[in-house]
Amino acid sequence: MGPDIRRGSVEMTAAMLISGTIGWFVLVSGQLVENVVFFRCAFGAVALLAICAALGYLRRDVMTRRQLAIAALGGVAIVLNWLLLFAAYSRSSISIATTIYNTQPFMLLGLGALFLGEKITLEKLSWLSLAFLGMALIVLTKPGGGMAGGDYAFGIALSLGAAFFYALAAFAAKWLKGVPPHVVALIHVVTGILMLAPFVNLSSVPQSATGWSLLATLGFVHTGLMYILLYGAIQRLPTHLTGALSFIYPVASILVDRLAFAHRLEAPQIAGMILIFAAVAGMNFGARLWQAASAARQA
Repeated sequence: MGPDIRRGSVEMTAAMLISGTIGWFVLVSGQLVENVVFFRCAFGAVALLAICAALGYLRRDVMTRRQLAIAALGGVAIVLNWLLLFAAYSRSSISIATTIYNTQPFMLLGLGALFLGEKITLEKLSWLSLAFLGMALIVLTKPGGGMAGGDYAFGIALSLGAAFFYALAAFAAKWLKGVPPHVVALIHVVTGILMLAPFVNLSSVPQSATGWSLLATLGFVHTGLMYILLYGAIQRLPTHLTGALSFIYPVASILVDRLAFAHRLEAPQIAGMILIFAAVAGMNFGARLWQAASAARQA
């Protein structure tokens, strides 16, 4: 393993572990979702502005007006994605929300087919069907941990909405090739500040240093530092390794949910999560479902 691969692996692992703790910070903050996202954007903008300045990206020639508009639209999608995902945590649990949220590649697949004419092969449809089966198992399972059935179903719907808006943001990024990703991230959080400023509830902002430190961590660590680590890793790692290490994020989220909130998953939920993770992995790595099944029978 070369030094670039080793460093990229460490960066990607750290970025995914940081992402896996977002749910804990959101729930423990006790803030309204719109407040959490606004202050994540505000603190994140400070961090990303400093990073872009240090890297010399604050120049007019970094992007065109058209690219700026596309990045801003992507920012709208990212902020809506955060709002929906954070709202889902308290309704369906961090574990379930994160698992459903990780169906984003299938949303992106549909967008590519609709707007770019990309082909959906039989294999991709097979992985999609497997993910749908996993989601059905999760949706039809009676929620535990004192969660109301209506809230649980609504949490799953919010997670699906979050995945859709993330896919929209990723789709928009296809037109931003050559634009430094740190600049795109900065535009996203500035867009979030403008979007949410009218909706911030100032009467419920934290009254303690601890409360503010939770929100600052979401901005500086889960946004600023995480973007540095993630983009550094993407530049150094081959695609297959980036995809493999990205599964640390949902696994870390599930562990945080279990350790911090003692949330127990029912057997059908666990089976559904395994099916979704297998489907996403198969899609990302271009595996052939029928060949994989045949190899499993022969083993």
